[in-house]
Parts: sequence; C-alpha cells; structure tokens
Amino acid sequence: MNAIKPDFQRFLNAVNHKEPDRVPLSEVLIEYPIQSRFLGRDVAPDDIAAQVEFWAGAGYDYIPVPVSLMSPGKVTHESRITRVLKAMVLKKNPGETDDRAWNLEYTSFIKDRASFEEFPWEAAAEIDLSKIREVARHLPKGMKAIAVSGKLFTLSWMLMGFNDFSIKLILEEDLVADVVAKVAEIQLNALDQIFSLDHVAGVWVVDDLAFGNGPMISPQAYRSHIFPWYKKIADRLHASGRIFLMHSDGDLSLLLPDLIEMGLDVLQPIDPTCMDIAKVKAEFGDKLCLVGNVSNELLRTGSPEEVLAHAIELIKTVGIGGGFALGSGNSVPAWAKYENFLAMRKAALNFGNYPIR
Repeated sequence: MNAIKPDFQRFLNAVNHKEPDRVPLSEVLIEYPIQSRFLGRDVAPDDIAAQVEFWAGAGYDYIPVPVSLMSPGKVTHESRITRVLKAMVLKKNPGETDDRAWNLEYTSFIKDRASFEEFPWEAAAEIDLSKIREVARHLPKGMKAIAVSGKLFTLSWMLMGFNDFSIKLILEEDLVADVVAKVAEIQLNALDQIFSLDHVAGVWVVDDLAFGNGPMISPQAYRSHIFPWYKKIADRLHASGRIFLMHSDGDLSLLLPDLIEMGLDVLQPIDPTCMDIAKVKAEFGDKLCLVGNVSNELLRTGSPEEVLAHAIELIKTVGIGGGFALGSGNSVPAWAKYENFLAMRKAALNFGNYPIR
C-alpha cells in the first residue's frame, strides 16, 4: 500500500473554488467491510485508530465522525435516538421484546401536543462526543475530522410519521415547528462543544430533502421550518472558521438557491439518478463545492474499467477550476464491489492532478 499523506488544505482549496494539487476524494460514509478489506483486518465501530488509518491511507484528507442523534447508514439500528426510544418504550412496557416497537421505520412517537410534552427530550439531548474527541489522538499531520450531524428534517418527520408530519404542516403547524425546534436545538447545543475541538474542521449534515422527482415537502415549508435552523448552523460554523457540508439524495434543483442562501459550502452527492452534475456545475459551481457522483449502481454492477472511465470523465467535466471532490453517488456500502471502490479512488489519485487536461 503506497503511503499517502492527507492534507486538509487540499479539500479546503476545492471548497473555496481553487484548484488544489489534485481532485480530492470525499465521502460521508464508507461502510466497515470496505474499510476492513482495504486494511486487511477487521475495522469495528469503536476502533477509531483503525478508522483513521483507513481514511488517511485510502487518500482522504479528513475522517467523518457521527455526533448526532441519527447516524448515516443504518440510522435506526446504530443511532443514539434508538437507544432513547428503546428506554422510553421499555419503561412503559417492561416486557416488550419486539424491536419494531422502538424502531422509527415502523413506529412514530409524537402524535399530538401531549406526546410531544411527554417525549424524553432531556435524554435525547445527551449527545455522545467521545469518538470525535478521541479521534484527535490518532490524526496524522495535515488531517482533520468532520462532525457528521443534521437530520433535522428526517428525524422530525420520523418521530411524527411522514403522513402525520405532512398533515400537521397544514392543520397544526405550531406542533411541527416545536418538534423541529427541539431536534435543532440539540444539534446547536452540540456545536458549542464541537467548536472547542481544533481538529474539527466542519459539520456535515445528512438530511435527505427530496425524492427523485423533487422536494419531499414544499419549498416554502422548508423555508419556514428547516432552512432557518440550518442557516443558524452555517452562521456559527463560518464565524468559527469552519465549513458547512450537506448530504441529500433526490432532485434538489428547486432547492439549490435556498441551500446557497442559507450558507452551504459543500453539497453531496448531486444524486446521479435524477440530477446532472455538469448542469449544476455550470449554474451553481461558483457558489457550491460539489461532491460526487459515481453512481452506486455502477459501483455495484459495473466493471473497474467502467468505474475508472466514468470517474475520469467526471473529473474532466466537473473538476476544472476546483469546486469539486470525487466520490460516490450516495456512500460506499458494503455491497459495492471492492475493486470498483479502488477504481474510483484511482481516478482521483492517478488522473486527478491539476491542471486537468
């Protein structure tokens, strides 16, 4: 394995629409089986040293570290909110054994004002920052951490159930606003602790806002209830000299001006199933750094040669002038072909040097 030195300034130059030495690699999530295969040994969720070794050795200039109530990936299994909900359910029903009773994919918990008031918000506010503190001990020179947070919209509607959330946006808007505010305030309070950590260079919010055919709720509803909170996060980050990144699947075309206005620096992955990253670059590339967007289907079914060719074409199409980092069209799941992950990585490391020709 060739030694690769991380350099967060490389990524930061791309964010600031400058051409670094090469196109950076960027992901918000690479699942542990891929990390394990790269290192040749098991990488576990609590093995921070091994995770840093992977992200640095694979060519990334930062490591993403989840710090919120919901983690990317298996959000309802590994996230802190699941533990909070399980404790709440077992307190009421000590004999409950069906884990769907506390799984947000199956059950909603806030149905009215009374259940909102009864919800264990104090327990939910106890964000665990131990991993992002520990990671500082393992970072090599030049490497930073990015705190993965967010899901203000996703967690809010999951707590209420999407149908009820949508109906109450019309019939009981104040309840929706209060749920979102509670979730957002938890994230904002965690920022105050994160800002004391010099090795944390930004916050990456993971919050799917759109379906493949457009926003999940009306743009005006986002403007009223979600984006003002994200603007507060952006303002705090920028005031502290940090960057603001977002992951969202779906067609965000109608929301791109709002995302820029609220202060977003980096948008990932420019969903290749429904968006054209070249068009987004042409229209908004001077205002947003774009990360992506090698299709996950290609990572699953394509050949390494096909992945390499497509990734090189992305670099040539979107990478000129900076403002671009190469990555997947969502994340790198365990079911992606390992050889295809290596091919995507190879495109940046071997063919992403500036100036791009």
